[in-house]
Amino acid sequence: MVDRLESRRVDVQLVHTGQHYDKTMSAVFFAELGLRAPDHWLGVGSGSQAHQTAAAMTALEALVADLDPDVIVVVGDVNSTLAGALVAAKACVPLAHVEAGLRSGDRTMPEEVNRIVTDHLSQRLFAPSQDAVDNLAAEGVTAGVHLVGNVMIDTLAANIERARARPVLAGFGLEAGGYGLVTLHRPSNVDDPATLRGLLDALGAVAEACPLLFPAHPRTAERVAGLNAPAGVEIVEPLGYLDFLALEASARIVLTDSGGVQEETTALGVPCVTLRRTTERPITVTEGTNTVAGTSPAAIVATARAVLDNPPQPRRPALWDGHAAERIATILVEAGVG
Repeated sequence: MVDRLESRRVDVQLVHTGQHYDKTMSAVFFAELGLRAPDHWLGVGSGSQAHQTAAAMTALEALVADLDPDVIVVVGDVNSTLAGALVAAKACVPLAHVEAGLRSGDRTMPEEVNRIVTDHLSQRLFAPSQDAVDNLAAEGVTAGVHLVGNVMIDTLAANIERARARPVLAGFGLEAGGYGLVTLHRPSNVDDPATLRGLLDALGAVAEACPLLFPAHPRTAERVAGLNAPAGVEIVEPLGYLDFLALEASARIVLTDSGGVQEETTALGVPCVTLRRTTERPITVTEGTNTVAGTSPAAIVATARAVLDNPPQPRRPALWDGHAAERIATILVEAGVG
C-alpha cells in the first residue's frame, strides 16, 4: 500500500487542531501510537462549541489556501470535524468523511449535529458498518458511500499485543477478569451534580459485585472531587491509550458513555454497559457485546448485574478486521485522491 501511494506521489499532510489536548500531551499520544508528529498544529484549545469551531475554521481556512489540497479527510464527529467540513465546502475542496453515517437519533447531542452536517457536505463517505450505510440512504445520501469497516479497530488491532504486555494491571493490583472499568465524560452525565451523584451511587452498587477502576477525564475528575466516591470505586488519573486498552481487554465488565469504548469492547469481546439513553453505534448492541442501560441509577445497576451474571457472547461486525484504513486509502488513490 505504501508503494502504491508513493508511486502516485501522494502527499499526506497531517493536521492536529489541538481541540482536546495541548501540544505536550498530543506528542505523548502520537509517540505512544507510533505516529509521526503532525505537520501542522492549530492549537485551538478548549472553549465553547462555537469558539472551538470558529477557531478551527479560521486556522484551517488559511492552511487550505496555502496547501491547495486535492481532498480534505475528516474523522469522527467532534467540533474540528465540522470545522473541516465547512472549510472544505466553502473552499470547494472535495471532502471525505471517515466514520460516516453514524446516528443516535438524538439531536440534543452536539456530535449528532456535527455528524449530519459533515455527511451532507461530503463527496466520499466511509461507513464503518452496514447500519451507517442504511442511515445515509434514509437521508438520501447514496453517492460516494463506501462500507469500509472501522478505523478505530485498526488502531486496536495494531496495538493490542503491545498493550497486553504492559504492567498496568499489576500496577493497580488487579487480575484479569477480576474488575470492572469505568469512563464518564459527557456533559449530560457529569455537569449536573445530582445526575453525577446518581451515577456514582449506581457504580457503588455495581462495585458490590465487581470492584471498579475509574480513570477520570480531567473535566470529570474536577466535578467528582466534591463528591465522595463510593466504596469499591477507585478513581485514578487518566491513562494513556495502551494502558487503558490493556485494562479494557482484561476487564470483566466496562461501564461507559464513550462511543469509542463501545466499539473497542465489541472488538475485544468484553461486556459493555452504556450509560446513555441512545447510541450512535447500535451495531455494538445488535452484533457486539454492548447493552444500553440509560442513565437511571436503578436501570444501570439492574443491567450491570444481569450482564455480570450472564455475559453476552463475543461477536464482531463485518469488516472490523484491522484493514479499514487500507480500504479507504485504496479508494482515494484509485479515485485520483479527490
